[in-house]
Formats: sequence, structure tokens, C-alpha cells
Amino acid sequence: MQTFLTDKNTYITPRKKPGPLIRLFTNIIFYPQAIYIVLSSAFLAKRGKYTDEKWVKKSLGVVRALERAGVRFKIENIDVIRNLDAPCVFIANHMSTLETFVIPGLIQSFQDVTFVVQEGLMVYPVFKHVMISRNPIPVSRKNPRQDLKAVLEGGMERLKNDISLVIFPQSTRTLHFDPKKFNSIGIKLAKKAQVPVVPIALKTDAWKLGKIHRDFGKIDPRKKAHIYFGNPLEIEGNGKKEQQYIIRFISDKLSAWSEDEQ
Repeated sequence: MQTFLTDKNTYITPRKKPGPLIRLFTNIIFYPQAIYIVLSSAFLAKRGKYTDEKWVKKSLGVVRALERAGVRFKIENIDVIRNLDAPCVFIANHMSTLETFVIPGLIQSFQDVTFVVQEGLMVYPVFKHVMISRNPIPVSRKNPRQDLKAVLEGGMERLKNDISLVIFPQSTRTLHFDPKKFNSIGIKLAKKAQVPVVPIALKTDAWKLGKIHRDFGKIDPRKKAHIYFGNPLEIEGNGKKEQQYIIRFISDKLSAWSEDEQ
């Protein structure tokens, strides 16, 4: 499988200034496409036909839907995932719903992957069928000890079967990155499994958090969606050095991207 976005190391949405209709009706342009993607994915998943190829196609379909709504992407250092020859633990900040839909299509294009997810997604109407089909690791986000056990046991099982794992160490989606709330559960898993970690820095506030329902926020075509894959890190010692490196990596990227918008 190969991603159809680009065969280069960086993907940038072709520049096209959003017209007045797009700026006025962004949500009306985007959400019918997104809802169709979710419904059609759930239909296939419920019938056991939601293959890895379908997951990639639907995930990258969200990228195209966002681009049609005026959002521009910049995805950097794609060669990292293109050249991986073994499973790893991806560790990323969590800003919006966007990465939940988009990240799978990028990584699964080259390597099998699943997620650590909030257990509520496993019973979420319609979308639960998609989640269940991907064999994720559900966690409560309420009991750290229980969550750690679930991630270590479930993560080891998947990594041994050559399935990489994406972990968002923050307890919830947030626009502001707080290192104090960025736990080391991904580092612990990578150390135990003796696999590398790959940091991912995300700036995805083009898909805002909704005021009534967090998943259905306004799409802002004035903002660019940034995704940057860091180079793989081997865990040495207790992993504190790697944890701090990932925190600095994400913080530095977010700072640079914010300055570019000013």
C-alpha cells in the first residue's frame, strides 16, 4: 500500500485561496462529506468488510474533504513512516478530531497500526463499528494504574504481531500543550517491548472543538493543519531523556507554527 498524497518527504496542499462561498459555508461543505465517510465506513465495518485498504482510503478521504473546505495541510518527514521496517510506538499531542481521522491513512499506508483510545469510542453511536474493527486498546482515562496495565499488555500483544501503536498521552484534546499532562505511558510501553518511539507534532486547530459537541466544531480554512513525524528514538535507561525530548520536540514545533501564523 502506498499513500496517494505524495511520493516526496513533504506534502503541502496546493495553494488555492478559499473563495467567499467556502469561507461562508465551510461547515456545510465539509460535514456532509465527513458524515458520509463515517456512515459508509461503519456500514462496511459492521459487515466485516472494513479492510486496511478501506481504512486508508476513507482516512485520506477526510484529508481531501478538508482541503475542499479550504484547509491546507503541511505533512513533513513522511520518509520516517515510509522507511520503517519494524513496529514502533507513535507518541503525539492531541489537539482536535482531525488527527483521529487523518493519522491512520498516513501510517497505515506503510505499516499496520492501531490506537490507544478512550473506551467511550467503543460504544459511540455508528463510529463504534469502525473502532472495534481496528482492534484498538481502550482505556478509561480515570484509573492510571489500570490504563497502564491495559496499554502494556495490549500493546505488547499488538507489537509482537507487527502492529504499531499511536498513543496520545494527554487525557483529552486541547488547543494548549501542557507538558505536565503529557504522561510517559508510551515510553513505558516502548521500553518494555524494546521498540523505538516516533514522536508526532500536531497543530490541527483548523478543526475546532465544538461548544455543544466537541467532535463537531467549526472548520477554519484560515488555519493550516501541520503534522510532523520526528525521527525514531531508541529508549535508553528509564526513558526520561526520551520523554523530555518528545516534549521539547512538540513544544518547539507548536511555537514555530504559531509564530508563522502571526
